[in-house]
Amino acid sequence: MSRERLTLFDTTLRDGAQTTGVDFSLEDKIHIAALLDRLGIDYVEGGYPGANPLDTDFFARKRTQRARFAAFGMTKRAGRSAANDPGVAALLDAQCDAICFVAKSWDYHVHVALGCTLEENLEGVRDSIAAARAAGREAMLDCEHFFDGYKANPDYALACAKAAHEAGARWVVLCDTNGGTLPHEVERIVAEVAAVIPGNHLGIHAHDDTGNAVANSLAAVRAGARQIQGTLNGLGERCGNANLVTLIPTLKLKPGYGDRFEIGVDDAGLATLTQTSRALDELLNRAPNRHAPYVGASAFATKAGIHASAVLKDPRTYEHVPPETVGNHRVVLVSTQAGKSNVLAELERLGIAVQRDDPRVSRLLDEVKEREAMGYAYEGADASFFLLAKRVLGEVPEFFTVERFKVNVERRYNALGDLTTFSEATVKVRVEGESLISAAEGNGPVNALDVALRKDLGKYQRFIADMELLDYKVRIFQGGSDAVTRVLIESGDSQGDRWTTVGVSANIIDASFQALVDSITYRLVKCGAGQAP
Repeated sequence: MSRERLTLFDTTLRDGAQTTGVDFSLEDKIHIAALLDRLGIDYVEGGYPGANPLDTDFFARKRTQRARFAAFGMTKRAGRSAANDPGVAALLDAQCDAICFVAKSWDYHVHVALGCTLEENLEGVRDSIAAARAAGREAMLDCEHFFDGYKANPDYALACAKAAHEAGARWVVLCDTNGGTLPHEVERIVAEVAAVIPGNHLGIHAHDDTGNAVANSLAAVRAGARQIQGTLNGLGERCGNANLVTLIPTLKLKPGYGDRFEIGVDDAGLATLTQTSRALDELLNRAPNRHAPYVGASAFATKAGIHASAVLKDPRTYEHVPPETVGNHRVVLVSTQAGKSNVLAELERLGIAVQRDDPRVSRLLDEVKEREAMGYAYEGADASFFLLAKRVLGEVPEFFTVERFKVNVERRYNALGDLTTFSEATVKVRVEGESLISAAEGNGPVNALDVALRKDLGKYQRFIADMELLDYKVRIFQGGSDAVTRVLIESGDSQGDRWTTVGVSANIIDASFQALVDSITYRLVKCGAGQAP
């Protein structure tokens, strides 16, 4: 039986750009458009040409290869023709395949926000859609505040949607602009609209203010809508938009959707979903949501020992889909709640060969639980767990010994009279009987320690030459005057490899130094430095 086609419309570059703290550059927008294009999205909405110089530059040429490139803007203003409206002119001048107009569909907004008559608003819809079609563009209408408008005045909200459809709009998109509509309301209202406008011309644009944007989108599909608008990682104004990263695998993998509908993202594209999601976060310089459905680092993580044992026997016991289908992977965490199965699974994942009945596995589990009671956490510090396991197995050479370190932090006025903070660190290490002392300045005490420690490790220096500290996080494990500080440090190299280490101490500098030493030791172990001539 043939499946119906569902169309995916991405508005990350327009609605997603309204996210607090998100500011896309032209290069960012070009890069994200390419990500979406490769993923298999049907429409990429690039922004609002004419509203700002950046978006106008972005629409100087088409930015997608496969996806239809869409521009967004308002319908013509009351009191002038579409031909004489500068906003409409900017949209028609944009190098795009489709134009998505936005118009009020709540009579309250027409009167209060636009200050025009209800008929003038409908005229703007009809004339703008007609102008886009006359220019050879695909036209669609975002019916802003549709659900609130429908609940207040269903006849007028429906009149807006009908005006667009009758004028030739390819899609009429019903927007839950305030994000307050619930799934049962969406399903009922969309079904009522679909009785008037064919479902293969209806779309849904849901905001997440009640946490229901994904559920509302699925409800609209069940009721007949065949276009879904959303954003990567749920970016968007206030609480965000419907998250396409969650919707895509649901539409492909879940019964009732995957067996009934077809989308433009194929299996190969689906397998890149985790990478795509994290690439966007990397571009925005923010940490990925570990608990994001499907693509989060914890989405397929198992912590409790009894759960881990079951997962190792059959992953379907605690996994609703295979993680590799979305480009993610299974993680069996090692923690105070872990059992032997957790440790064995993590050792296998890290490539450490050990027999199940090896007594050192039990010793390692006891060591993990003892250290976690002190404040260590290995769930997000694979490299430190790798070293701990290797040390219990007796497989970590003593590359170097830290004899002492010192850090000075001084606040003073510089030559320009500006008050600045100055940090200097000294580290003394012993490498094969030779004492080496290094000093370095940094923009903070941890940076100064990092630079000093990596400045001279004798025969091992060449193995760490391209290392750098990428991220630094501090957590307080216990409060009060005797607080224990946990430091996580992410390091990387020129090949793109990344690893995370942990340090714990009542002294934040000492905790940081532990993590730094682990980071370097991990790199030396992985490079086989102990076997080097």
